[in-house]
Amino acid sequence: MRRSVLLIVSGPSGAGKDTVIERLREIEPDLAYCVTYTTRPPRHYEIDGVHYRFTTRDAFEKMVHTGEFLETFEYAGNLYGTPRGFVEDALQQRRDLILKPEVNGARALKVVYPEAVLVFLTAPSTEELARRLERRRADAPTEIDQRLHIAHEEYDALAQFEYRIINDDITRAVDDLRSILVAERLKVARLSGRSG
Repeated sequence: MRRSVLLIVSGPSGAGKDTVIERLREIEPDLAYCVTYTTRPPRHYEIDGVHYRFTTRDAFEKMVHTGEFLETFEYAGNLYGTPRGFVEDALQQRRDLILKPEVNGARALKVVYPEAVLVFLTAPSTEELARRLERRRADAPTEIDQRLHIAHEEYDALAQFEYRIINDDITRAVDDLRSILVAERLKVARLSGRSG
C-alpha cells in the first residue's frame, strides 16, 4: 500500500485549470476531485457541484464558524473554501486526490499537508491570459483587469510550487499533469512504512 497523492493545481484565472483537470479525470477516473465552495455567482456554463459548490456569503461564513473548511480565501470580492470532510475522507481511503484552489489557498493547504504536490498552471504569456479571459465572456472588463492584476501577484508565488506547466497546448498540458501524477505515485517515500 502507498500513501495518497494530493495534487494541488493552481495558477492565474484563465490558465485553463478546469479544462486540464476535466481531461485528466477522463483518463484517470479513480482520481478523486474536491469541488471548492464559492460565494460568486455561477458562469453560464458552470454546474453546481461540478465546477464549484455555489453558496451565499451567509452560509459560507457559517461553515467557516463550524470548521468545515481547510482553508478559505477572498479572491476578486468572492469567498472560496476547500471542504475539510471530502479531503480527509479521500486521504483516509488512500485515494489520489486533485484540488483546484487559488494560489494563496494552495499555499495554505501545503502548510496543512506538507506532502501535497503543488502544480502551477499558466498560460504562455500575460497577453494570452488576457485573451482567454476576454474570450470566455464571463467577466466584465473591470473584473478582467482585476484578475490580471491578481495574476501578476500570483506569479510571485511560483517558487513555492514543485512543478510548473505552461498551457500552450491542451493535450501536452494534460500529459504533463498526468506525468507528474504517475511520478508521484511511484515515489518510494509514498510506500507505507517508509519515511520521507
